[in-house]
Amino acid sequence: MPLPDPTDDDRDLTQAGYRPQFLRGLGGFAAFAAGFSYLSILTGIVQNFHLGYREAGPAFFWTWPVVFAGQLCAALCFAELARRYPYCGGVYAWAGRVGTPALGWFVGWVYLASLVVTLAAVALAWQVTLPALWSGFQVLDAPASNAALLGVALIALSTLLNARGTRLLARVMAAGVVVELVAAVGLVALLLGQSVRGPGVVFEAREGGPTGGLDAFGPFLAAAVMAAYVMYGFDTAGSLAEETVDPRRRAPRAILQALLAAALLGALLLVGALLSAPDLADPLLDDGAGGLPYLIKRVLGDTLGTVFVAAAALAVFVCTLAVHALAARTLFAMARDGATPFASRLSRVDPEHRAPRAAAAAVGALACLLLAFNSDHEQLMTALVCVSIVWTNLAYLLTTGALLVERVRRGPAPGTLLGRWGGPVNALAVAWGGVLIVNIGWPRERFYGSEWYQRFGALLFSGLLLGAGAVVYRVLRRRSA
Repeated sequence: MPLPDPTDDDRDLTQAGYRPQFLRGLGGFAAFAAGFSYLSILTGIVQNFHLGYREAGPAFFWTWPVVFAGQLCAALCFAELARRYPYCGGVYAWAGRVGTPALGWFVGWVYLASLVVTLAAVALAWQVTLPALWSGFQVLDAPASNAALLGVALIALSTLLNARGTRLLARVMAAGVVVELVAAVGLVALLLGQSVRGPGVVFEAREGGPTGGLDAFGPFLAAAVMAAYVMYGFDTAGSLAEETVDPRRRAPRAILQALLAAALLGALLLVGALLSAPDLADPLLDDGAGGLPYLIKRVLGDTLGTVFVAAAALAVFVCTLAVHALAARTLFAMARDGATPFASRLSRVDPEHRAPRAAAAAVGALACLLLAFNSDHEQLMTALVCVSIVWTNLAYLLTTGALLVERVRRGPAPGTLLGRWGGPVNALAVAWGGVLIVNIGWPRERFYGSEWYQRFGALLFSGLLLGAGAVVYRVLRRRSA
């Protein structure tokens, strides 16, 4: 089937009242690469393996397919919305159309906050990989300060590439995804080849850990946070719709492909790690200073292990690009609608490179401020990162909730992606979103800290964010009146 004329794609924008400003340079694989880069199992699992293992032992593996099943319901809803509304801004644009403009604004506000924190958190992951490659990357003695230094350097590079336009960004992300896919498949094969036990290990639960009053389920609920840290951001392809050729077909497909590929490879990587670990009682497996990079080097040796740690460092770089791109386009989309301060500047697209330079720079600057904060308040930053996942899933929940309300009020729209299954899948997505938010935000001392204001950080930070959002929204409404 021949590709449609780009002007056919732009017709959706003009009908929505927008002027086409981006270059449509993303094909099917590039759209997939954007979503897969965000999910990035060699970033998320490498960085967070120790969290799941610490809480439930080898049996934490089963939290992975459970979280995948729930997130797949949300991804199916987003694929439908991406087909209906192929606009920049993703969940911000979708929620405002199936719900109300006010709902869309609050979804955008919450999601943008989560993306800025996520950008800083992903950049911090270089501290997990680079010093393991070469001690020279440990420039500062304090790990938190060194992590902030490496993170600022990474975000500066990401800002530069995001400002250079879609084509260069797409090429870098596509190349990085190819390397990550090859490295992930190779790593899984090598780990499985070094197995020292059978697959029954995934049924071995750790006993005696904190349960949070939920007996045997407590450790598994806590361990599920690890999978939740990885399996989000699959909506990235939808936010890049205005830069994608034939977005009504390619964006929904890319959303689902990215989540499915990450879930499959992630599951295989977890199994390979558990089967090949020399000693499941090794305390470094559930320590942030050890974790999966430590396991890989123990199993494969320093030389080969270093190669895969280097691939993980590259994955962190590409993941940073994807998160930055999504955050910049969310901010741009809101500014284009006059929904942010300094909207006229933030809604500009550079005419030469066709990139939202001001939005990319603003997002990068905010993330760097968070990294500077991390140097002196590492525990509080860790809690904020946990809360940012709550915010992401809150934005998802508000969007899928608005879609479900629309279904109930108007009935299924003709020609929808999910057909008669749309209602049940949508209801499951809403129910799952609520469960996930409560689970991630549960006041666990091991995640948030020992002080009461740390343990209840999800509630406190979320209240502050929504309160500040209400003030900003009211000010903007007055100015536009």
